[in-house]
Order: sequence, then structure tokens, then C-alpha cells
Amino acid sequence: MTAALKNQQGVIGVAVVGTGFGQKVHIPGLQAHSRTQVVAVYNRDLDKASQIAQSHNIPHACNNLTDILQLPEVQAVTISTPPFLHYEMAKQVLQAGKHLLLEKPVTLNATEAKELYYLAQEKGVIATVDFEFRFVPGWLLFCELLAQGYVGNKRLITINWFGSSRSNPDRAWNWYSQKDKGGGTLGSLGSHTFDYIHWLFGEVSRVNAHFTTAIPQRPDATTEEMKPVNTDDTCMLMLELASGTPCQVSISAVIYAPRTHTIEVYGDEGTLILASENQKDYVHGFRVWGAKAGKPVGEIEIPNRLTFPKNYADGRISGFLRVVDQWVEAIESGESITPSLREGVYSQLLMDKSHESNETSSWVNVPSLDAFL
Repeated sequence: MTAALKNQQGVIGVAVVGTGFGQKVHIPGLQAHSRTQVVAVYNRDLDKASQIAQSHNIPHACNNLTDILQLPEVQAVTISTPPFLHYEMAKQVLQAGKHLLLEKPVTLNATEAKELYYLAQEKGVIATVDFEFRFVPGWLLFCELLAQGYVGNKRLITINWFGSSRSNPDRAWNWYSQKDKGGGTLGSLGSHTFDYIHWLFGEVSRVNAHFTTAIPQRPDATTEEMKPVNTDDTCMLMLELASGTPCQVSISAVIYAPRTHTIEVYGDEGTLILASENQKDYVHGFRVWGAKAGKPVGEIEIPNRLTFPKNYADGRISGFLRVVDQWVEAIESGESITPSLREGVYSQLLMDKSHESNETSSWVNVPSLDAFL
């Protein structure tokens, strides 16, 4: 254990595995948190790992996960590598008895996710997933109003999540373009969507999905050769919730839209809308509107008790810090946490069933989470 860490009572030593999103969000977030210290960083390229460690004042740089897990000061690990690496890496972290914060989608299929869930329980460690929408101020207000019965009996839910991050056909071909690597819009955005549907509205009984690919080829970054894309960039989903409520979901990463992310809930007593027009930052900018039946829609102010104590230029850090807050508290108390790998399993199960529906062009039944586990 480093001297600096020894001198900070109750501080958790964390290794950051993955340096794309990890360098943009995990490292600054963990370094800003009063109870965590980044003690090691992983990149498969040791020179790059060393450069990142040096620039962020991190004591250890590794290109081997085994080496990181043998460091005595590493008590916990965050993983933000591409999805196809998650299962084996997370399994190794959990087997080493380290606490885990895992990015979504958690694995490539629900069977792998279920195995990780049970392994975390067996090892007695705290494992969470970075489902940060659960902690964003506007979303928290939206959740409270729904729980208070603002709309009454829900009759229809519509969700639109639109972005342009993949709209440039010159953007390079990589793992995101490969289905067997966990790429595609359903994995990157749908994984979040399925989690917050579960959180806000409960379980899903069946799904009907249709995926399309607007840009079927992308250039190889090295050779500039055009390579085929076999992942979705637009997803159309119809869901029937366990409550019987119909839910319509449209997700695309290849369009320019003025309102990028919207959830509308229509009930017999009123309407609630959560929406953002912030194209560059999917955490900041969410506002809430509501109307009782037959009345005009008006904005509902987000109370100060729900707002972030500090905003960051990259809004994802603000949401990530609240995930870390819960993670640290659970590590200290040894009590279960939400979201955990349990929620990660359910998001992955819904993605699996959506792929099955798309491939068979039919409605697919979704088992309850308890039944699947």
C-alpha cells in the first residue's frame, strides 16, 4: 500500500482498466471523489499505460490484468474496455476478490452476465454497473413524480433517443461495427434504455424489435479499406410491460435531431415528459414537464436537493460520481447495491431477446428476472 493511501483513512484504492472512456470519465471522477484513489491504470500498450499514469499522477501502469490484481493497494477495479473484453476481465477481477464497477453492456450475452452476478455473490464483493441515468437530477424528479402517481394509470410510454455520433460515414471501422464484439447502438444506448425502463416502469413481458444499418461500410483506420458493418445503428422496439402498458422505443446514432432524448408517459390522469436538447452531453440538460389531464403542459422545476453538488465540463463525470458514491458506501457497509450486476443481467437479457426478435421478425417473450436467475 502506498504511503499516501495509508495516510488517508477509509480511502479505497482503485485500478482503472480501459483508458478511452476510462481516461475521460473514470480517472477524473475517481480522483475527484474524496473516498477513492486511482492507484493503477491498465492499457494493453504498456507505453501508453505509462504515459497516462504519468500524466494523471497514478503510481502503477500495467498491460497485464494479473499484475494489477496482485498489487496490495488495489481493493477495487473499474472496467471500461470494449464489451467483448468485459466477461473475462470482470471474471478475473471478481475471482481475485476485488470490488467491481463495470461499464455497460456488461457482457455479450445474459448467460455470461448471470455467471458474473453469482460469482460476485460467492466472493462477497460489491459489483455495480455504470447506469448513471438513475442519478441524474431531472431523472430523479421524473422518477419521484411517477412514484407519486402523477399520470395515474399509464396508458402509453414513448422513448426517443437520437444522436449523430455515428452519422459520419468516414468514422473508422472498429469493434463498434462488429456484432460479435458487442458493437452497435442497441449495446451502447439500448443497454441504458432497458435499465431505466426496468427502474422507472418495471419488467417487460415481451418485445418486438427491428434493427437497421444506414451505413453498411466503414473505412479501416490503417489501410482505409472499406469493411462491412454488421451492427445496428437504428433500433425500433415495441415493448409490452409486465403491467400491460405498451412502450414504444426509437434509438438511432446516425441522425441529427433537435431534441435528442425524450421520455413521454401518458396516463388517465396526466402526462409527464423528460427531455434534453443537449446533443454533446447526454447527462446535462434534462428538464421535466407535466400536465394534468386536459391542462396545458408546463415545466416542473428540479429541486435543489436533487441537483449535482458540482458540475463538470463532461457531464458524465457528475453522474459517474454518484454511482461511485453508492459503490463506496456499499463497500463500507457490505450491503447490497442498486444498480448491481443483477440490473446488468436484466438489461443484457432484454438485449438478447431484442436480437432474437429482430432475427425472427416476431414478438419474443421475456422471462421475469427472478425466473431467469
